[in-house]
Amino acid sequence: MSTVLVPLAEGFEEIEAVTVIDLLRRAGINVVTASLTQRHQVTGSRQVVLAADSLIDDVKESTFDMVVLPGGQPGTNNLNSDARIATLLQNQLNANKYIAAICAAPLVLANAKILNQHRATCYPGVLKQEDWPEISLIDQTVVIDDRIITSKGPGTAMDFALSIIEILTTQQTRNQVENDLVRH
Repeated sequence: MSTVLVPLAEGFEEIEAVTVIDLLRRAGINVVTASLTQRHQVTGSRQVVLAADSLIDDVKESTFDMVVLPGGQPGTNNLNSDARIATLLQNQLNANKYIAAICAAPLVLANAKILNQHRATCYPGVLKQEDWPEISLIDQTVVIDDRIITSKGPGTAMDFALSIIEILTTQQTRNQVENDLVRH
């Protein structure tokens, strides 16, 4: 069974985090949520409070098949300014594991130079091609380039999560989850 880490920073985008967590768990993927603060409760950008499974310090040395960064503000800025996240992402790259980010969170990947020489998408205006010439910005719902998956925002969260399911499991599992959601 695949294991995915979803770090939750104060101000995360609720739709993106919950959709990824929920759909991946429906697919039988082990999802671990981790708070960047020293408490398990994390408040999203719309004041929705989630209880994280663990603290980032308790899992930062663990191995995950994928790390998924939800966007939102100030969540993305909080992820971006946390050295533990930068180290975690670098460890994922070094281990040839997957990294995914949605909405504003691809900015974290850009700042860590993870998106250099890759295709990516993000929330409109977060990354501008003239500011990031080493990244090929694509106007698509979900962009998969090697082991990096990016998506545009809350409205694309379900497509993003289903793409992750397909990558970590099978097309059949993705289809089953999607059918069970009555998404036709």
